[in-house]
Amino acid sequence: MKLANLEVNGNSHLGVCINDSIIDVTKTLANEQRTDLPTSMMDYINADDHTQHAFQDYLTTLSKTNSSNLTETDVTFGPVVPHPEKIICVGLNYRKHADETNSPYPEVPILFNKFNNTLTGHNHDVVVPAVTNELDYEVELAIVIGQTASQVSEEDALNYVLGYATANDLSARDLQLRTPQWLLGKTLDDFNPIGPYLVTKDEVPDPQQLALTTTVNGKTRQVSNTSDMIFTCKEIINYISQHFTLKPGDIILTGTPEGVAMGMPETEREYLKSGDTVTVSIEKLGSCTTRFI
Repeated sequence: MKLANLEVNGNSHLGVCINDSIIDVTKTLANEQRTDLPTSMMDYINADDHTQHAFQDYLTTLSKTNSSNLTETDVTFGPVVPHPEKIICVGLNYRKHADETNSPYPEVPILFNKFNNTLTGHNHDVVVPAVTNELDYEVELAIVIGQTASQVSEEDALNYVLGYATANDLSARDLQLRTPQWLLGKTLDDFNPIGPYLVTKDEVPDPQQLALTTTVNGKTRQVSNTSDMIFTCKEIINYISQHFTLKPGDIILTGTPEGVAMGMPETEREYLKSGDTVTVSIEKLGSCTTRFI
């Protein structure tokens, strides 16, 4: 399934993309006077297995009967997970990205975090903060956790995944590198565009074989594949879950590949500015576009 968090008149609606059409499931369920199925993304994430399976069965029926002609340009996307308990990020997790920044490969995952203030959706505007002159882009595969995970094995780790999404780990490099702690440069408002879809794991058989790209004003900046990760998705989940419990809806950003502005020679670095448009894309998951103002 390709699920979406739609913003409708100030409310969150659960949407689904079927055959390139967007269906507002919340509105459809209301018209049918049904109250037994999830009507928001967080409802779906927190539903039990029986309810999630019933919802999937409902969508199968809906795909045969619904004649929605809404497209991505007709709806407003919110962040795919609007209220995660945690947003956990992995730094320096691609070999070629570590190479371009002259950094040694980490022996264990480098973890930092973002907060919910950073969340925004596909096709939204983001204000360039006045406190930075070095705003950078980072296409990243986002893992969305579907079950409570504590001390899980690598072999079982992907069983705890609900799905995956495309994310942009925006980074203020001058703030990030001001101190050894990266948090300040990662947590400015709207610094985590994510979406447009939460794609359930059944549609992504191998998260280590996904192509990633970034374009800035139509010019390609990043081209890579998740196969270049130093720590795989299952290794990351295993590692994190040994230290603290992951909850349904938690987001893990798994790192960015080479091609970021910071990785270029200093005289050639082109940081983001007002008027720029960035699109980050991941195979099977879709593209998330951000306009900077």
